[in-house]
Amino acid sequence: MSKIKIIPFGGVRENAKNMYAVEVNDQIFILDCGLKYPENELMGIDVVIPDWEYLKKNSDKIVGVFLTHGHADAIGALPYFLMDFRVPVFGSEMTIALAELAVKNNKQVKKFNDYHVVDANTEIDFDDVTVSFFPTTHTVPDTLGIVLETDEGNIVYTGDFKFDQTAVDGYRTDLARLAALGQQGVLALLSDSAGSAITGVSTREKDIGAYISQTFLYTSGRIVVASVASNIMRIQQILRAAELTERKVVVFGKDLEQIIETAVKQHQLQVPKGLRISLKEANQLDPSQVVILVTGRMGEPIKTLQQIANGDEKHLKFTDNDLVFVTTTPSYAMETEVQKTKDMLFRTGADVKFISDDLNPSGHANQNDEQLMLNFMKPKYFIPVQGEYRLLAKHAELAEEVGIPADHIFIPAKGDVLSYEHGKFHLGEHLDVSNTMIDGIGVGDIGNIVLRDRRVLSEDGIFVVVATIDRKKKKIVAKPQITSRGFVFVKTNHKLMEQSAELVERVVQSNLDEKEFDWSHLKQDVREKLNRFLFDHTKRHPVILPVIMEINQHAKHKGRKKTGKSVNNKQTENDTKQHHRKHQHRGRGRGRKHQSNKNNE
Repeated sequence: MSKIKIIPFGGVRENAKNMYAVEVNDQIFILDCGLKYPENELMGIDVVIPDWEYLKKNSDKIVGVFLTHGHADAIGALPYFLMDFRVPVFGSEMTIALAELAVKNNKQVKKFNDYHVVDANTEIDFDDVTVSFFPTTHTVPDTLGIVLETDEGNIVYTGDFKFDQTAVDGYRTDLARLAALGQQGVLALLSDSAGSAITGVSTREKDIGAYISQTFLYTSGRIVVASVASNIMRIQQILRAAELTERKVVVFGKDLEQIIETAVKQHQLQVPKGLRISLKEANQLDPSQVVILVTGRMGEPIKTLQQIANGDEKHLKFTDNDLVFVTTTPSYAMETEVQKTKDMLFRTGADVKFISDDLNPSGHANQNDEQLMLNFMKPKYFIPVQGEYRLLAKHAELAEEVGIPADHIFIPAKGDVLSYEHGKFHLGEHLDVSNTMIDGIGVGDIGNIVLRDRRVLSEDGIFVVVATIDRKKKKIVAKPQITSRGFVFVKTNHKLMEQSAELVERVVQSNLDEKEFDWSHLKQDVREKLNRFLFDHTKRHPVILPVIMEINQHAKHKGRKKTGKSVNNKQTENDTKQHHRKHQHRGRGRGRKHQSNKNNE
């Protein structure tokens, strides 16, 4: 009897960042390796990837990474994963091409080359497990579901999917294969829940293409189209609409150019000869003949639109006669950013149109599709994945409606271990699985303390106090100097600054008068009393940074002038370094590894 564990490292009770480990005896199979874009409270963070500390302790068991499709939520964390685990990567031809592109853009793993192309006819034997694949419909071609055939039954992971009877080759679901899997017997099904809130019928891709073409046809000015770079189907629809309306297309964005070139090489994207032109050439044409296709870093177009609307993009400006046409459906985590972007776009004078306002262009299964998949598979146990808790719970509800017992449905959290023992799945131990945050080139060096400080700095600012003392003479050499940023406007708050300096002077002198002088106690005392004082007067809690410097004043000696000598006090050095680090960090706008003195936490 095989020992089986299913462990989600991401993708449950959250959007994106899909990564699931299936452990069968002494082998671990990694299903997808994705990232997610940060939510609003993750200040300054570029992307978030799973925490795989458990896998590091069991790295010898990992047999490979199996990818379902080429979107960032499935392959985005792969470059970081390969830094720690040099294991084979399996996926369809298009998925591997996009994965290679992501990996090559990372200097540390760009030479990795252990890729294996699979398709719906591929079967791979790994001792106790046979891995096979089945095609599904999504917005990127060659999307595959994954089957792990074990002695106890099949474990099936759908990946992103939907059912669309008008889907063309490369996007079409193999319904016969789904039925066959159900007949063989499915022990556990991990199924896409991202569309569980969609009660109506999802718009067919054929109809989405017609809608885009119609929009192009009835627009007289220049069209700026925003799309996710890896949504190959949407890009193809945009190119066809441009050709139909006799417009030329400018591809704006490095990510988009690379992905289009990759898709063309894989024969998954058709670009008619002469359709693409440069921005310089487009500026010579009448606006009614131009389409500009934009995306952003790692394929996210919303922030790119913000940059253009703000005038931060010197090569492209919006005009009164432009139509800004957003053909993507941003994640729920981006809702605030989307509304902010809409407002910014309207301020430019351009017309704005979001495809999601008129259609349901989701690439994920709606409620009917999810129940159809359940009926195809007839799983003994069901594990909804890929979505926030409310979506997982709704999917579980839909599963009960088609006859799956409630006690055979698990809504896991990250790190939950579902163990199969004695013929049953049960919730076993729990692993400590957090998020790993990427900020600039730093991987995992931003923790909760740094994020807390960023949040406080953004809300209440910083208050720096610099005092110089002579500890031997037990006196303050110079009156404390106050520096404030983002807290209050100094010029109109002289009295507050003077009172703060007087308070600090009293606290420092009080500590100097003590029999036992302690640097830590001094700074903590300054911090606490100043914090109470500032809150009483402003109802704000700025980050307070006391910097205490010490000098020794020597008496005059014959032939030598009075000198001041800085004491090489370790604590003082730490304070000064931390003061500089905080200001340097704010200037750069990008954090690397943040080390803080224990007493300044």
